Amino acid sequence: MAITPKENYFMLLRGEIPEYIPSFMEPRMNMISEDLLTPVSAPDGPVYTGWGVKYVGSADIRNGAMPEPGFILLDDITKWRDVIKRPSMDRDWEQYYKKQLDTFDRENKAVACGGADYFLTLVSFMGFENTLMALYEEPEEVHALLDYVSDFYVDMMKQELYYCKPEIYSIMDDDAAYRAPFFSVEMYQEFFKPCHKKHTDLCNDNGIYITRHDCGKSEQFIDDWLELGIREWNPAQVSNDLKTIKKKYLGRLALSGCWDNQGAMGRPDTPNDQFIDAMQEYVDTFAPGGGFTFCALVEGDHDDPNTKEKFEIINKFYEENVRNYYKTHH
Repeated sequence: MAITPKENYFMLLRGEIPEYIPSFMEPRMNMISEDLLTPVSAPDGPVYTGWGVKYVGSADIRNGAMPEPGFILLDDITKWRDVIKRPSMDRDWEQYYKKQLDTFDRENKAVACGGADYFLTLVSFMGFENTLMALYEEPEEVHALLDYVSDFYVDMMKQELYYCKPEIYSIMDDDAAYRAPFFSVEMYQEFFKPCHKKHTDLCNDNGIYITRHDCGKSEQFIDDWLELGIREWNPAQVSNDLKTIKKKYLGRLALSGCWDNQGAMGRPDTPNDQFIDAMQEYVDTFAPGGGFTFCALVEGDHDDPNTKEKFEIINKFYEENVRNYYKTHH
């Protein structure tokens, strides 16, 4: 009997060599949608969170939700008690989640949820610059606000665990730019790691696999992630020393990404032969030993013929040269 995408992915997360190399385009997860948490996308206009933050999307970022530029909910961290109010949790939780769970294929796909975006929540309240200034100027107030936010986020997670029985939890808290982190490891350990730990403790106590979404140069946080029990990192961008990371953490941290979508190989007009050669080098570099998800892609208008052609090439290359790599390579 063929292995399911779900169990193959679990093998990766356990540090084993999976039956086949997973692909990010493979339908392997049912993602729980939760409108009381930070929105992932905003394709149909503004989305307001329970905190009162206005999120917007645009075609340039594939409608990914971002706080509206210039929107400042809290301009003085010391006044947060007057401005930031815990969202109401008054709902029929069982019915809310049942509508989603009834559509899930639990046999073939893992049930996943995510959140714990504490740094990004502060940014959504205050703006990027004000948040960084507050970390330095008013650390006690930042701690107090994070504790307040965390009480709500942990309560939300407990509802998801009780009603949905997720198998994967993703911490989705971007804390780095492409070439440098936004703050030091010490500041992460002081402000944000304790908040993340509340969620990872719940995961570890309930046998839930933990993954980490963190864009940019965030390799300096890996040892802290491993202490929390995190098993996979995406998108593992190439501004990090990925070859060294792969060697050092093999079997402990899976890398789902490692593709340079911001360079020439991320453009739909790259010559096809160069693109195929780059994919082969990519796979030969990161596939050996396991701990790798194939994530080659191009950035561009999906209606553009060049973009469509590249994704056809990617899919064909994956099926013919990547998927069964471990059957012919050791």
